[in-house]
Amino acid sequence: MKNGQLPEVRKQARQPARQQIRQLRYAPAPNAAFDVEVLSFERLRHMDPDHHRTHPQRPDFHVLALVRSGAGRHSADFVDHPLKERTVVWIHPGVVHRWTDVDNLEGPLVLFAQGFPPAPGPVAQAAGDVFAPACWQLEEDAWELALRASDHLGHEHAAAVSNPRLASPLLLGHLLSALVLRVLPAGPAEPPAGSTDDQAVFHRYRAAVEERFGRHHHVRDYASALGYGPRTLTRATRAATGLGAKQFLDQRILLEAKRLLAHTDLPVARCAERLGFHDAANFTTFFQRQAGLSPSRWRTGH
Repeated sequence: MKNGQLPEVRKQARQPARQQIRQLRYAPAPNAAFDVEVLSFERLRHMDPDHHRTHPQRPDFHVLALVRSGAGRHSADFVDHPLKERTVVWIHPGVVHRWTDVDNLEGPLVLFAQGFPPAPGPVAQAAGDVFAPACWQLEEDAWELALRASDHLGHEHAAAVSNPRLASPLLLGHLLSALVLRVLPAGPAEPPAGSTDDQAVFHRYRAAVEERFGRHHHVRDYASALGYGPRTLTRATRAATGLGAKQFLDQRILLEAKRLLAHTDLPVARCAERLGFHDAANFTTFFQRQAGLSPSRWRTGH
């Protein structure tokens, strides 16, 4: 053995491999093939005896959970959240999360596909918010109403599964909308600032960003594709989120960059390529400007 080899081997052995992200697809049970499914923490534990839930996962569907009792922990996009009675958890599609500890939790879990319930309205607006909080607490009076809404949805879902003649996707969609309105952090959503036209423009821009942020990094590209001027996108985005169109786009790219750096072993140059940066140096400059650290230093810290 040559000098210097053993320390290098030891150094590598001390560095644990990053856990790869499990990509989860919406796949309800054959007898429950609706765009919404109602489970429970108890059912989650029963379905996952090997505790895969404690590893990073990325669903392509929504997960809405209400903690009736117990205490535990959950992490979503680099933020650790304590879970206790009256906690609401909402994991949006694409969020990297893990159920760190839910062994003692009880309560419903509602899974639903993207685009369900249908747009438009405050529920669709909340469902499309990629920067929405993952966890929050409800006041006791709002909590009781949320549980009733959840129970109603659960009963209708169970009836639809047991008796297809009673199945009504439209009814399930309405009950899911009622539940979402009851659990939103500030109660039923207020209409966003700006005109109805601005709201429509922002919804189109947000959908386009979600589809293309890994390829297009300039607002003018979206403006051209959507048939608006850059100023129109900026006005609509600021009215809806408080951010300009460019800042909104940059924040979405940054979030995905953090997910790749934290949850994969891809070299920085490959992360840059995944996100549409043709030059790794440009990616490093972008990340440093947005996060205050280089990609390598940020990865080391996470």
